[in-house]
Parts: sequence; structure tokens; C-alpha cells
Amino acid sequence: MSGHSKFANIKHKKEKNDAAKGKIFTVIGREIAVAVKEGGPDPNNNSRLRDVIAKAKANNVPNDTIERGIKKAAGDVNSVNYEQNTYEGYGPNGVAIIVETLTDNKNRTAANVRAAFTKGGGNIGTPGCVSFMFDKRGQILIDKEECDMDADELMMAALDLGAEDFNDEEDSYEILTDPENFSAVREGLEKLGIPMADAEVTMIPQNWVTLSDEEDIKKMNRILDLLDAEDDVQNVYHSWDE
Repeated sequence: MSGHSKFANIKHKKEKNDAAKGKIFTVIGREIAVAVKEGGPDPNNNSRLRDVIAKAKANNVPNDTIERGIKKAAGDVNSVNYEQNTYEGYGPNGVAIIVETLTDNKNRTAANVRAAFTKGGGNIGTPGCVSFMFDKRGQILIDKEECDMDADELMMAALDLGAEDFNDEEDSYEILTDPENFSAVREGLEKLGIPMADAEVTMIPQNWVTLSDEEDIKKMNRILDLLDAEDDVQNVYHSWDE
């Protein structure tokens, strides 16, 4: 990850999401439903729900929308039947892609994900074909313009909370954690009043692929746009150095 900032991509993702808030609400709503079903509606006793709420707030989901989602999930817990599936494959020029879905119709989702790869000149592979090229890490991004704490002070605070790594990027600070420690680090920073631009457990590629051919870039964007339009798709991770 060293030397590669994902902050610009996060801002780009949020701008795209701002134009499609219905997609955000669907994604967050499903994650809330699954979290409530697994651990109950009280975020004080449900760390997964706390993380989803933090993700929702980072994506500008209103508090009343979050609360309605929790109440709906709590009152409808027995009907929540979302299945988690992961698809792996390649885009143009060997770009590795991982797609995480949450769906009530596996066959529909599989067909749509496969179509997105195909239309962008990519192909889906077997489970595990690219995931070994990624590291699962908790990733917290902090906008320098929003943070009053200096880099050394923030780094020491993050490390004291259990973070594994700290990167001072051009326009942001990146804090990396073990997935198991992510919630504790995120909540600790929250208590310190540190504003987070993005905070989630993610898949970080070990190596990045640069696309220089305009046709390859067009195809890769086609895959990502089609996946982004799918309500069943929760997360897309890739090794394209945009």
C-alpha cells in the first residue's frame, strides 16, 4: 500500500454515490438487516451494527434513515434472508477483481455479475483465483483538512489503540488495522473526536495494475459501472491503479 493513496478514489466513490443515494440506502439497509439478525438491534451490544452505523454516517446517510432501518430489521428479523456470496475474476490486462454481494436471489445476482464482467471484456474465475493477491485489513481514512491533530500525535493515538500501520499521504492519513481490531480502533478514534472520511474492513491489493490503453480503461470502467448499478453488490475491490 505504501506510496499509493486511495483517498482520491474514496472521494470519487462518494461523489458517484451522492448521485445515487438510493443505492447507498439499499446497501446500508441490507447490511443493517444482517447485522441486526446476527447480533440484535442494540448497537451497544452489537459491534457489527456499530460498524455499519459508522459506515452509514460516513456516507451521509441521515440518522433517522439509520434508525428506521434498525427498527424495520428488528421487527422483521425472521424474514431477513440475504445470502452473502463472493465472486472473483479478472478485468482488462489482468486487473484482479473481487465482488461481494448480499442477495435474496443468488441465481439472479450471479447472472448479473457475470454479465458485468463479460460486457467489460473480463471473466469470472474460480473461488480463490485472485483473493490471494489481496490482504484483508481494516482501513480508516482521515481527511487532513478535517483533522486538527498533527500527524505524529494521530499516529501515536492510533498505534496505542491497536492499529498496525499509519501512512501520511498527500491529502489524507491512512490507518491500517488487523480486521479483528478494526472496531476497537475505529471506536477509539471516534471517542477522540477524529473525523473519518471512510472506515471499513476492506481488501487491499498487494500489487497495483496500471492501464494505459484507452480501450482497457473504457472496459474496466464499464465493469465497475455495471457492478455499481447492481443493488445486490455490496463491495467491489480491484487492483487497478486508477
